[in-house]
Amino acid sequence: MAYTSDLPLSALSGEEKLFLERIRDLVTLCDQRGIPRFSAFLDERQQRIALSAGSLPGVTCGFWGGFPDAERKMFYALPDYCSPEDESLYPIRIITAEFPRQYALTHRDFLGALMNLGLRREAIGDILVGEGRAVLFLWETVADLVLSELSKAGRVGLRLTEGRPEELPAAHSFQGIAGTVSSMRLDCVAALLIRESRETTARLIRSGLVTVNSAVEESVSFQIHAGDKIAVRGHGKFRISEIGAPTKKDRLHITCQKYI
Repeated sequence: MAYTSDLPLSALSGEEKLFLERIRDLVTLCDQRGIPRFSAFLDERQQRIALSAGSLPGVTCGFWGGFPDAERKMFYALPDYCSPEDESLYPIRIITAEFPRQYALTHRDFLGALMNLGLRREAIGDILVGEGRAVLFLWETVADLVLSELSKAGRVGLRLTEGRPEELPAAHSFQGIAGTVSSMRLDCVAALLIRESRETTARLIRSGLVTVNSAVEESVSFQIHAGDKIAVRGHGKFRISEIGAPTKKDRLHITCQKYI
């Protein structure tokens, strides 16, 4: 299967170009050796870059994160005798963590607990947190460490089992945000999202503390569109749901969601 990316090579940093070459190497190795090859878990920006890797005859390429709506996914290159629908192929292990329902643990609690074990971010896929339960999607080589060492998230004790429940927790919970902005410039939109002045927001942007669709964006005038995801370090992650028509004062009404 061939993929195309909307990111030109000129838009990639040096590190991102090296990443793309590593993805292309996976495709080449799959073709030469006839064995499945996989990347680590990729964020949305990396997935967009990996789309530029192309494919070869007899090699099927795509992404999988352990469940259909996963956000963090592995890139795969499979020889033609393998089916992408065969979930046993993927180096992903799933751990369910149960905790007392009176505690409202968050994605951040679990990610912090995993990182404190020394795990690299790319070894961790999606973390789905519900009432009294979280489901962790992990690179297979770190699962045993997690099962033996992860005992708490925050200050709350956990009971771990390998495998997934019959019904997964919702991928995300959101808090609605709505308001008007003078334009869809990044500094204007981010100021609304984090309830700070444009001057404060501009400093955060220029300091490299703001990402748009998983890519650091340091231009305050960068244009935001519906569907974009904005993360501001220390303030959370947001999604632009809808951009309305201009008001009588020529401002734009926007509807957003904050990941919680």
